[in-house]
Parts: sequence; structure tokens; C-alpha cells
Amino acid sequence: MIPTESKIMRLDEAAATVADWQRAGQKVVFTNGCFDIVHLGHIDYLEKARALGDRMVLGLNTDASVSRLKGPLRPVVNEYARARLMAALSFVDAVILFDEPTPLQLIEAVKPDILVKGDDYSIETIVGADFVINRGGEVKTISLVEGYSTTKLIEKIKEGYIQNKRRLHTE
Repeated sequence: MIPTESKIMRLDEAAATVADWQRAGQKVVFTNGCFDIVHLGHIDYLEKARALGDRMVLGLNTDASVSRLKGPLRPVVNEYARARLMAALSFVDAVILFDEPTPLQLIEAVKPDILVKGDDYSIETIVGADFVINRGGEVKTISLVEGYSTTKLIEKIKEGYIQNKRRLHTE
């Protein structure tokens, strides 16, 4: 079994690893995201993404990056824990943390064969799509599981807590 920490790579290390995989004839899929509070929607999406190729590289937003995107109360789970969780998934072969506003630098360094995002994006709006297509690669979207998002999960937890607190105070 591969230790999960060994799947968490620096950008230069990941680029070299991907090049080795590609030389061996393997198709490499790349996707990215925050993956804060992992839920069924994340697992389904990542499984489907990995099924498109032989290896999958995941760009993971740093804590600072998640806060800039989602607000000051996020992430709920810190970047080290999120990276370890993602690396523990059998269908994730490499995890790279990134702090930039977009994963373009990662995509250009890793040079994936297939770039994937959820179907809440159109191919024209996917960062790095032009780069991958111009290199002869593919860009695909994957249907998301309806009703699952970290934001919705946080709201459900907050609402349940508030209702329970009210109930306890009225007893």
C-alpha cells in the first residue's frame, strides 16, 4: 500500500511523475477544487473523473485560497487534513496544493491528457481548457450529484444546531 503522504507532491515532483506515467502510455486526468468536508458529491465526481484515464492528479486549494474563494470562515478542514483525505482515496494518484487564484500554473506544468470539471462549468469557462486542447488533450465535464455541496452541508449542520439549541432552551 502506498502511504498517503507520498501522494502529496510538490509541483516539480508531480510534473516529473506525470511525465513518467505518460511515457509509460498512461492517460493522466487532472481536476482541482477545495474539497472541504468531503461528501458523496466529491466521491462520485472524483471516481467518474478517474475512470476517464489511468491516473489522476488533483490540484487542491490551500487554506488561504479557499478563504479567498469561499469566505473567511472557510475552509472548515485545514489543507493538510484535506490533502491527506484526498491522497487516501484509491482513485487519486497525486495531490498538489496550490495558492494561486486558478490552477493554470499546475495544468501547464503537469500537462494532463484530460482536464475535468463538474458540469456546473462549460468547457469554455474551464481554466486551462485551451492549453490542454492545444496540446491534443481532452476537456470534459462530469455530471454532479444533485443536492450535495459543502455549503449546503454546512447550512444543514447550522440549522440543525440552531433548532436543537432552541428546543433545549424551551424545555
